[in-house]
Amino acid sequence: MRAFLASILLALCLTHSAYAADGVRSSGPAADVAAINNVVEQFKAAIIAHDGKTLGSLFLQDHDSWLSVADEKRWEKVKARHPKARKVFPSSWKKFAEFVQTESKPIEERFYNVRIDTNGAVASVWFDFDFIEDGKVVNRGSESWQMVRAEDGWKISSMLFSMGD
Repeated sequence: MRAFLASILLALCLTHSAYAADGVRSSGPAADVAAINNVVEQFKAAIIAHDGKTLGSLFLQDHDSWLSVADEKRWEKVKARHPKARKVFPSSWKKFAEFVQTESKPIEERFYNVRIDTNGAVASVWFDFDFIEDGKVVNRGSESWQMVRAEDGWKISSMLFSMGD
Protein backbone atom coordinates (compact mmCIF):
# COMPACT_ATOMS: atom_id res chain seq x y z
CA MET A 1 0.00 0.00 0.00
CA ARG A 2 2.85 2.41 0.83
CA ALA A 3 4.48 1.72 -2.53
CA PHE A 4 1.17 2.49 -4.27
CA LEU A 5 0.76 5.78 -2.38
CA ALA A 6 4.39 6.70 -3.07
CA SER A 7 3.82 6.06 -6.80
CA ILE A 8 0.77 8.32 -6.82
CA LEU A 9 2.66 11.06 -4.97
CA LEU A 10 5.58 10.80 -7.41
CA ALA A 11 3.22 11.02 -10.40
CA LEU A 12 1.56 14.11 -8.94
CA CYS A 13 4.95 15.73 -8.34
CA LEU A 14 5.97 15.14 -11.94
CA THR A 15 2.79 16.57 -13.45
CA HIS A 16 1.63 19.42 -11.20
CA SER A 17 2.38 23.07 -11.71
CA ALA A 18 5.84 23.87 -10.40
CA TYR A 19 8.75 26.26 -10.59
CA ALA A 20 12.00 24.81 -11.86
CA ALA A 21 15.36 25.87 -10.51
CA ASP A 22 15.71 28.33 -13.40
CA GLY A 23 12.43 30.08 -12.50
CA VAL A 24 10.34 28.50 -15.26
CA ARG A 25 6.80 27.84 -14.11
CA SER A 26 5.42 24.69 -15.68
CA SER A 27 2.78 22.01 -15.69
CA GLY A 28 2.86 18.69 -17.48
CA PRO A 29 5.17 15.70 -17.76
CA ALA A 30 8.63 16.67 -16.53
CA ALA A 31 10.46 15.19 -19.54
CA ASP A 32 8.30 17.18 -21.96
CA VAL A 33 8.70 20.39 -19.97
CA ALA A 34 12.48 19.89 -20.05
CA ALA A 35 12.44 19.24 -23.82
CA ILE A 36 10.31 22.34 -24.43
CA ASN A 37 12.60 24.42 -22.22
CA ASN A 38 15.48 23.14 -24.35
CA VAL A 39 13.72 24.60 -27.43
CA VAL A 40 13.42 27.92 -25.56
CA GLU A 41 17.17 27.89 -24.82
CA GLN A 42 18.04 26.93 -28.43
CA PHE A 43 15.85 29.78 -29.68
CA LYS A 44 17.67 32.33 -27.51
CA ALA A 45 21.11 30.96 -28.41
CA ALA A 46 20.34 30.94 -32.15
CA ILE A 47 19.40 34.63 -32.05
CA ILE A 48 22.64 35.59 -30.29
CA ALA A 49 24.67 33.44 -32.73
CA HIS A 50 22.85 34.85 -35.79
CA ASP A 51 22.05 31.21 -36.63
CA GLY A 52 18.95 31.40 -38.82
CA LYS A 53 19.25 27.75 -39.83
CA THR A 54 19.04 26.45 -36.25
CA LEU A 55 16.31 28.95 -35.46
CA GLY A 56 14.29 27.75 -38.46
CA SER A 57 14.67 24.13 -37.41
CA LEU A 58 12.73 24.87 -34.20
CA PHE A 59 9.55 25.57 -36.17
CA LEU A 60 7.02 23.24 -37.73
CA GLN A 61 8.18 23.50 -41.34
CA ASP A 62 4.85 23.29 -43.15
CA HIS A 63 2.95 25.68 -40.90
CA ASP A 64 3.48 29.35 -40.21
CA SER A 65 1.30 31.49 -38.02
CA TRP A 66 3.14 34.55 -36.77
CA LEU A 67 1.48 37.73 -35.53
CA SER A 68 2.73 40.81 -33.76
CA VAL A 69 0.36 43.22 -32.03
CA ALA A 70 1.23 46.78 -31.05
CA ASP A 71 0.42 47.62 -27.43
CA GLU A 72 -1.69 50.75 -26.91
CA LYS A 73 1.24 53.09 -26.26
CA ARG A 74 3.15 52.01 -29.37
CA TRP A 75 -0.05 51.89 -31.45
CA GLU A 76 -0.78 55.56 -30.65
CA LYS A 77 2.70 56.54 -31.89
CA VAL A 78 2.56 54.40 -35.03
CA LYS A 79 -0.97 55.50 -35.94
CA ALA A 80 -0.01 59.17 -35.55
CA ARG A 81 2.86 58.77 -38.04
CA HIS A 82 1.19 56.21 -40.34
CA PRO A 83 -2.62 56.49 -40.30
CA LYS A 84 -3.04 53.41 -42.54
CA ALA A 85 -0.78 51.17 -40.44
CA ARG A 86 -2.13 47.96 -38.98
CA LYS A 87 -2.23 47.21 -35.26
CA VAL A 88 -1.95 43.45 -35.90
CA PHE A 89 0.89 42.60 -38.27
CA PRO A 90 1.41 39.16 -39.84
CA SER A 91 4.86 37.85 -40.65
CA SER A 92 6.60 34.45 -40.63
CA TRP A 93 9.29 32.50 -38.87
CA LYS A 94 11.12 32.34 -42.20
CA LYS A 95 11.42 36.14 -42.35
CA PHE A 96 12.57 36.23 -38.73
CA ALA A 97 15.17 33.50 -39.33
CA GLU A 98 16.45 35.46 -42.33
CA PHE A 99 16.65 38.64 -40.21
CA VAL A 100 18.59 36.77 -37.51
CA GLN A 101 20.95 35.29 -40.10
CA THR A 102 21.69 38.58 -41.87
CA GLU A 103 21.58 41.18 -39.08
CA SER A 104 25.05 42.69 -38.69
CA LYS A 105 24.45 44.17 -35.22
CA PRO A 106 24.44 42.09 -32.02
CA ILE A 107 20.91 40.89 -31.21
CA GLU A 108 19.39 39.02 -28.29
CA GLU A 109 15.99 38.19 -26.86
CA ARG A 110 15.80 37.98 -23.06
CA PHE A 111 12.93 35.98 -21.54
CA TYR A 112 11.28 36.57 -18.16
CA ASN A 113 8.46 34.86 -16.28
CA VAL A 114 8.51 31.80 -18.56
CA ARG A 115 5.49 29.49 -18.24
CA ILE A 116 5.27 26.12 -19.98
CA ASP A 117 2.07 24.07 -20.01
CA THR A 118 1.82 20.74 -21.81
CA ASN A 119 -0.04 17.47 -21.90
CA GLY A 120 2.77 15.74 -23.79
CA ALA A 121 1.21 16.26 -27.25
CA VAL A 122 0.64 20.03 -27.40
CA ALA A 123 2.12 22.86 -25.37
CA SER A 124 1.86 26.55 -24.69
CA VAL A 125 4.86 28.70 -23.78
CA TRP A 126 4.27 32.22 -22.47
CA PHE A 127 6.87 34.76 -21.36
CA ASP A 128 7.70 38.42 -21.11
CA PHE A 129 10.66 39.55 -23.20
CA ASP A 130 13.07 42.29 -24.15
CA PHE A 131 14.45 42.27 -27.70
CA ILE A 132 17.88 43.88 -27.75
CA GLU A 133 19.64 45.20 -30.82
CA ASP A 134 23.14 46.63 -30.58
CA GLY A 135 22.84 46.86 -26.78
CA LYS A 136 19.50 48.71 -26.78
CA VAL A 137 16.02 47.39 -26.03
CA VAL A 138 14.07 47.93 -29.27
CA ASN A 139 10.97 45.97 -28.29
CA ARG A 140 9.50 44.57 -25.12
CA GLY A 141 6.29 42.78 -24.43
CA SER A 142 4.78 39.35 -23.99
CA GLU A 143 5.12 36.38 -26.31
CA SER A 144 3.19 33.16 -26.70
CA TRP A 145 4.15 30.02 -28.60
CA GLN A 146 1.90 27.13 -29.47
CA MET A 147 3.93 23.96 -29.81
CA VAL A 148 3.35 20.42 -31.00
CA ARG A 149 5.26 17.24 -30.37
CA ALA A 150 6.11 16.20 -33.93
CA GLU A 151 7.81 13.02 -35.09
CA ASP A 152 11.21 14.67 -34.60
CA GLY A 153 10.52 16.43 -31.29
CA TRP A 154 8.90 19.62 -30.04
CA LYS A 155 8.29 22.30 -32.68
CA ILE A 156 6.85 25.81 -32.56
CA SER A 157 3.67 25.87 -34.66
CA SER A 158 2.64 29.47 -34.08
CA MET A 159 3.83 32.62 -32.40
CA LEU A 160 2.09 35.73 -31.13
CA PHE A 161 3.84 38.66 -29.49
CA SER A 162 3.18 42.21 -28.44
CA MET A 163 5.27 45.19 -29.48
CA GLY A 164 5.85 47.77 -26.80
CA ASP A 165 8.29 50.31 -25.46
